[in-house]
Amino acid sequence: MGGPHVPDEVRDMLTSYRQMRRTEPVSQDKDTGRWQVFRYSDAMTVATDANTFSNDLSEFIPDHEDLNTFSKGNFQNMDQPRHRELRGLVSQGFTPRFVAGMAPRIEAVTNELLDAMRGRDHIDLVTDLAQPLPVTVIAEVMGLPVSDRALFRKWADALLVDNGIDAIFSEQGVAAMAPAIREMNAYLLNHVRQYRTSRREGLIHDLIAAETDGKKLDDQEIVGFLALLLIAGHLTTSTLLGNAILCLDENPEATRQLRADPGLLPNMIEEVLRYRSPLFWLDRRAKETVRLGGCEIPAGSQVSVALVSVSRDEDEFKDPDTFDIHRTANRHLAFGMGVHFCLGAPLARLEVRIALKALLDRYRDFAVSVDEPIVYHDPRGFQGAKRLPLDLVAA
Repeated sequence: MGGPHVPDEVRDMLTSYRQMRRTEPVSQDKDTGRWQVFRYSDAMTVATDANTFSNDLSEFIPDHEDLNTFSKGNFQNMDQPRHRELRGLVSQGFTPRFVAGMAPRIEAVTNELLDAMRGRDHIDLVTDLAQPLPVTVIAEVMGLPVSDRALFRKWADALLVDNGIDAIFSEQGVAAMAPAIREMNAYLLNHVRQYRTSRREGLIHDLIAAETDGKKLDDQEIVGFLALLLIAGHLTTSTLLGNAILCLDENPEATRQLRADPGLLPNMIEEVLRYRSPLFWLDRRAKETVRLGGCEIPAGSQVSVALVSVSRDEDEFKDPDTFDIHRTANRHLAFGMGVHFCLGAPLARLEVRIALKALLDRYRDFAVSVDEPIVYHDPRGFQGAKRLPLDLVAA
């Protein structure tokens, strides 16, 4: 099941999840106690019923002063009405028009990175393009020094990669992340305070100015959103771009069709999000005892949606194990759904579309190298490559 670039561990998961959808669509994991959701219809309920399933996972996260301070502005982990209030304020600075207006700069950064590869017939897609592109764009939008790019990657690795995405649910994991949290918090807080005393324009300025019913974001709330965008945002985007290349390498006919009609790129990206979702899990907390998939889930339980399973649900998607860039009605859950739909999704889609178009224009051919192994993320967190060797043939 899956193409040649599916790690054995993921392939085994996909096979197991197909069986679970049929026999145990909702099941409690014996080791963690979490309730896991494998079927699309049940997953949609979890993702959209905010009255029953909460985004506030603080009950499962060890109490830690640094983490509590750092998470103050992360509205993705909040329930209503606080989520609506904070998201509304942040949205004033991060509007669809603002994101669309970033296209010229994204194109320029993409071309600068590709120019730096000129004359090379072999690259690591992640190091040379997929990681620096979103980090550079987000840093410029925030008014942060692009020269600190390596620092941002170090923090992202410490918070989401090195210790595993589930590290936040254990005291040992939070303790391991604490130094990076303190360092990043101080860094961002310093830049926010500088903006308060300057007249520089940019996203931080817009977030400082945002106001609704006399309420404004404080410095720590702004830091929380900036951290979410800088760390989670760039990792999701870089993984999505790498996954798109993996899908195209497995499906050369799709590559030919995209070269003939670049207008298919947006639809192709949606299919990558379904077929190879960057994230494996979507977590919620049951606010009350609820029946789901034939099971009674007690109030206070952690509920984990297996995105890689629900995206292959035969009852929702025709030929779900086929990568089809012409697929319609592709209601995947890769960016969530409902009130907690990912605010950064339009930016991620725009960056990946521009990068793929540039690669198709610049190179007559590109293929995953057979001489070096792909290094994958731990699939319990991110689905995709940490290192993706790519052979290039210039146009």
